[in-house]
Amino acid sequence: MVRLTRRGFVKATGAVAAAPALAAVTARAQPPAPDTGDLRVESDIVFGKGGDIDLLLDVYRPPEGVESKRTAIIHLFGGGFFVGSKNAGYIVNDSRALGALGYTNISANYRLQSEGSWPAQIHDTKAAIRWARANADRIGIDADKIAVAGYSAGGMLSLLAGATNGMAAFEGDGGNAGVSSDVQAAIGVYPLASAQTARGLFPQDLSEQEVARAMEAASPTSHINANHAPTIFVHGTGDTTVPISSSVDYFNQLNELGVPAALTAIQGAAHAFDNSALDAVEIMAHSIDLFLDRLIVDPQPYPSFGAGGGGGGGGRRGPGGRGPGGPGQN
Repeated sequence: MVRLTRRGFVKATGAVAAAPALAAVTARAQPPAPDTGDLRVESDIVFGKGGDIDLLLDVYRPPEGVESKRTAIIHLFGGGFFVGSKNAGYIVNDSRALGALGYTNISANYRLQSEGSWPAQIHDTKAAIRWARANADRIGIDADKIAVAGYSAGGMLSLLAGATNGMAAFEGDGGNAGVSSDVQAAIGVYPLASAQTARGLFPQDLSEQEVARAMEAASPTSHINANHAPTIFVHGTGDTTVPISSSVDYFNQLNELGVPAALTAIQGAAHAFDNSALDAVEIMAHSIDLFLDRLIVDPQPYPSFGAGGGGGGGGRRGPGGRGPGGPGQN
């Protein structure tokens, strides 16, 4: 497969990228998980406790010879909160593409609804973030360069994590107490932006009014604020399970508040497209890289229109004469 250069990606996509029942779709029978290839893998690391359950994660480091960006992306699987695990094939696909660009990827489990009622799932998410920060030296990242990515139902968790930096009510006690669970960016891949379809997360003995209040409190859309972590959405225009309009609406709200945000729309792609559409995975990885690289890895604002003449001279230049378009231009 041809790998896109950064300039090729921007030229091909412009501002919004285009490339050729929730749990039932996300968790439908999948082919065997793809080979992790040349990623350097540590599997089944205990990162915390969810009640009596050992919470596990896998670490995928970039291949030998690929310069690390010292930035971690924590991945949270989909499955409607009643199926799924860190071993999802689409997470391996995405980790391979992102690992080739220098990112350290972490795939973490969280309790399913049969293992714990809400807010167990966001508590486990925050525990995974704290583990990554506490173990930054061990896994070769900088402690202030952590992003969280979620897919479908997992996207509800990544968006909520991005919306609740510094909010003690969402922390839980899953491990590494006292370590910050703040994230520098959130990534929503065909994400749920609301808990309205996740009735099973909440105790069955609640009244309908109590459930409605609990769903609202658990929904990322209820916590959108000006301190929200920078966020990128990746969504297929053909998604009939979680319509792209939900990501567009969330993006617009962040944009209005001045929160750095981006949206990559994959033309025609359905829900969970990254199970098999590896060309779209490449587009997604380069979109995420462009977003994170300018905001976290090597912060670099875009120049104002017309600055410096020739559309490029106004940007900061780093080692090797790097211009505003970022590394890897040709």
